[in-house]
Amino acid sequence: MREDPSAVNVQGQLALTLLAVDPKGLGGLHLRARAGPVRDMFCTPIKTLFPTARRIAPSISDLQLFGGVDIGETLTRGEIIRAKGILETPTPLVFTMAERCEPGLAARLAQSLDAEIGHALILLDEGAENDETAPTTLTERLAFRVDLDGLRHVELVQMVIEKADIAAAQARLTSIEIPENVPAALSITAVRFGIDSIRAPLIALAAARANAALNDRKSINDDDLQIAVQLVYAHRATQMPVDQEDDQPEDDTQHDDTPDAQSEDEDENDLNLPNELLIDAVKAVLPFDVLAMLEGTGRVKTACGSGGAGQKKRGNRRGRPLPSRAGRLDGGNRIDLVATLRAAVPWQTIRRKQNPGRKGVLIRPSDIHVKVFQEVSDRLVIFAVDASGSSAVARLSEAKGAVELMLADAYARRDQVALIAFRGESADLILPPTRSLVQTKRRLAGLPGGGGTPLASGLKAAAELAQRVRAQGLSPSIAVLTDGRANVPLPGKTGRAAANDDAQAMARHVRSLKIPSAMIDTSVRPHRDLRALCTVMNAQYIPLPRADAKGLSQAIESALGR
Repeated sequence: MREDPSAVNVQGQLALTLLAVDPKGLGGLHLRARAGPVRDMFCTPIKTLFPTARRIAPSISDLQLFGGVDIGETLTRGEIIRAKGILETPTPLVFTMAERCEPGLAARLAQSLDAEIGHALILLDEGAENDETAPTTLTERLAFRVDLDGLRHVELVQMVIEKADIAAAQARLTSIEIPENVPAALSITAVRFGIDSIRAPLIALAAARANAALNDRKSINDDDLQIAVQLVYAHRATQMPVDQEDDQPEDDTQHDDTPDAQSEDEDENDLNLPNELLIDAVKAVLPFDVLAMLEGTGRVKTACGSGGAGQKKRGNRRGRPLPSRAGRLDGGNRIDLVATLRAAVPWQTIRRKQNPGRKGVLIRPSDIHVKVFQEVSDRLVIFAVDASGSSAVARLSEAKGAVELMLADAYARRDQVALIAFRGESADLILPPTRSLVQTKRRLAGLPGGGGTPLASGLKAAAELAQRVRAQGLSPSIAVLTDGRANVPLPGKTGRAAANDDAQAMARHVRSLKIPSAMIDTSVRPHRDLRALCTVMNAQYIPLPRADAKGLSQAIESALGR
């Protein structure tokens, strides 16, 4: 059940405004959205609210971020040259592709937030799957979370925010009064929703105070608290509150409470807010299937592994050592001292004449060589299975068995699998990339079959998934299982000829992506059209009219170089 777009928009814009009022107390915002018009429109106020914001990426070096000794300049000038880092002064940071943030960088940024210098961190999380998200080390320190998934840019309306209003709210912030019972109410509400961190009530208190300052109030009231718990607690909840029943026996003892005593108690706290009101406020903004959505959150997906035989990539920390190369020391590289000295020695005579007063080996930035290692990324086999026609049940059974066999040794070989079934007029992702055999069996149970053969849709879905996981560091390959010709074109077209043309176009697209692929023909008699399509697709053609699960998995492993 998707949230109301207008509610998401209002809450998101309010979160940005409150963050501008108190960046030190609120920490930042976790924006979950793919790059596109919706995110661009939502982020437009950031330029107004945070005019000095700096954009950073997962590849940023420690030298750029924290500053320190600039090795290259120091070696050139013969004196210590210090570079200034971004985090040395309070700076709003917009962290792009935050889902790719390495644990080490996340820990260092978290330390900067804990120092309470005044940094505001806006995470732009482009993760496609639930378990592919920004590190919890950072997100738990940020007050707000906004998810724009499923929203259209026409559903978003930008709020007009004046700089003068923000400046006035910042000036009033420290003078906002906090009623005595507010911290207890926020803590009890957090416990009821299964939030076990003391950080959450403190952040909620800061959000309530910022909202009061924004609305020119001298003290926090119930409206401020309700807004605070909605923005801070809803995405942190791990359980639904259990209704508290009054199991205690009734006390028939009559108390002699005079009206004067009652009025004195009421005067002690101007704010008389029951905890149930805050509970209801959070419930009002929780999605219908909140428990299912919360299941498995906080896990960071590892983009690449160190074993198996996936695509090779160069790294600077781990893997098989390669010959060192010329580079610069930016905090992410490791110097190869021997190679650096070997590069500098031939130039010592000339450099000594240019710098007669210098002693020791004269090293220039161009001499520096850094160590290079070779990692191997995880592999993903994307099964695109034809679930159409009368033989769909047998073919799907073979595909299910092959998937399970290939997952049997996934942990040892770092393999992952995904399954796309195409039938009727579309293709569906039945099994997202996974190494979990238990999850695979559960997802594959009761897979439907029948209908036409939308081969182009199957190839398109497989190519899109391959592109997405490749950007995450995986090595994708495609295995197509079918026993017939394409007879259903892409949406918007009709006819068998159009279906064949679309399949050819998608095959060329897969070839352009240079993705290893194989076409398994499960028909009794091999089709010329499928063989020709393999040529266009640069895929290996494998006729297997009577393949069982074991033979199918072995053929795929051999064809794809597993």
